[in-house]
Amino acid sequence: MLSPLRAAAAILIATFAAGCAATPGRTTPEDRWEGFNRGVYKFNDAVDRAALKPVAKGYRAITPRWLRVGIGNFLGNLEYPATVANQFLQGKATMGLRDTGRFLLNSTLGIAGIFDVATAVGLEANDEDLGQTLAVWGVGSGPYLTLPLFGPSTLRDAPTRVVDFFFDPLTYLNDVPWEAVWGERVLDVVHSRAELLPLDGTLQRTYDPYAFIRDSWLQQREFAIFDGNPPPETLEDFEDEEPQPEAAPETPEPQ
Repeated sequence: MLSPLRAAAAILIATFAAGCAATPGRTTPEDRWEGFNRGVYKFNDAVDRAALKPVAKGYRAITPRWLRVGIGNFLGNLEYPATVANQFLQGKATMGLRDTGRFLLNSTLGIAGIFDVATAVGLEANDEDLGQTLAVWGVGSGPYLTLPLFGPSTLRDAPTRVVDFFFDPLTYLNDVPWEAVWGERVLDVVHSRAELLPLDGTLQRTYDPYAFIRDSWLQQREFAIFDGNPPPETLEDFEDEEPQPEAAPETPEPQ
């Protein structure tokens, strides 16, 4: 792992680089791999119906709401080091310092994040990841991509999930057995799916669930990258997406 001095230097360099970025990379609705994506969506849906959804229903049935709230707070707190690091990488130093305080407060007085005491004192939760950081640096999203088991993403965001995975603080605690680390990750998946169960009815009533999920995810992603205030789309945003008409062949002049 990086020493504190090297880590601080890396954050300062990255913060400067983020400040030099021009326009954040837009998240475009391009779906050039739609055939592949729909196939992966069907696979994910089959896995969800056969395994994940029944487990999530059982978890929700046996877990009282107050306990689910505590579990959600705990899991969200474990993800907060990634949020703080990406805030500094995006040049949001003030917000990064505030959220460092939020993480420390919830980790201590909130008993490992089970209780969200930080929100009560005005330190609201935020959510940042490396994909958003790349967007702030000006990297465009590239085509939409459905990942096996992970679901909606883009060419820009897909690889960053691996990096964010290693921000989990449990990975670096020597006294935590690997069973507990992977148990936490499985619990995170089940808990997240259980929280989405109320939306299943809406999804089933849509004409094209794949397109509904794709469009909703892309809009939410753009909303997150621009901190809730995305600029209006312009014609230039779609110039690279729409295929240009081929020039008509020239008719040879009569001799």
